[in-house]
Amino acid sequence: MTRSIQQLFDLKGKNALITGGSRGLGLQMAHALGEAGARVMLSARKEDELESAMAELQAAGIDARWIAADAAKEADIHRLADETLERMGDVDILVNNAGAAWGAPAEDHPLEAWDKVMNLNVRGYFLLSQRLAKKSMIPRRQGRIINIASIAGLGGNPRGMETIAYNTSKGAVINFTRALACEWGEHGITVNAICPGFFPSKMTRGTLEQLGEEKMASQAPLLRLGDDEDLKGTTLLFASDAGKHITGQWLAVDGGVSVITGG
Repeated sequence: MTRSIQQLFDLKGKNALITGGSRGLGLQMAHALGEAGARVMLSARKEDELESAMAELQAAGIDARWIAADAAKEADIHRLADETLERMGDVDILVNNAGAAWGAPAEDHPLEAWDKVMNLNVRGYFLLSQRLAKKSMIPRRQGRIINIASIAGLGGNPRGMETIAYNTSKGAVINFTRALACEWGEHGITVNAICPGFFPSKMTRGTLEQLGEEKMASQAPLLRLGDDEDLKGTTLLFASDAGKHITGQWLAVDGGVSVITGG
């Protein structure tokens, strides 16, 4: 029987793990999944921020918990995956969101900073996806993986922004998404990416202060930056059965910036 639209978007009985979930875009996506009925596991490095995020979600009636882990470290990633499976059971939805940026001219970009960005933004996504797929998703022949890329992964930057490692890493995330979708489609796993534009956050604060929030907003056809709701719909689409026939895709949530730049 064909399901209703409400049933297709319903996540009751599903378990979701969100890295970088203690604030910003990660917390917004945790709200989206939890509001649709999923049980939520948050992960980030700082316990106090995780505790605060969990309290916020629980106050909204969401079943939430947390595990502190550094998504740039293999041992922490394996511990995160294993402890999540032990505490929640099988993981149905993985949101790879933890990330880092570094601003420096390409000719002077420190190698250690390049490695830090790549380890967290690309290697960490791969290791956590691999661990959870082998232990939970592939055996059950089902799963949803959502990788957070960026419109920075679609091309270069406006003048004044110098984030060569970040742009490179997010471009890699987009093709990682495509390649993984091709390999794991036969296991019933969908893999998609979201490419946010500018959202006010701790990561973008320096850029917005440098270039100006009004100037950055004026670059978008919608003349605005992202807000606390704008990732919810895309996240739920990719996480639910409403998007069960979508895989290997990226979607820009950027107010139209990538249309201008040709992303």
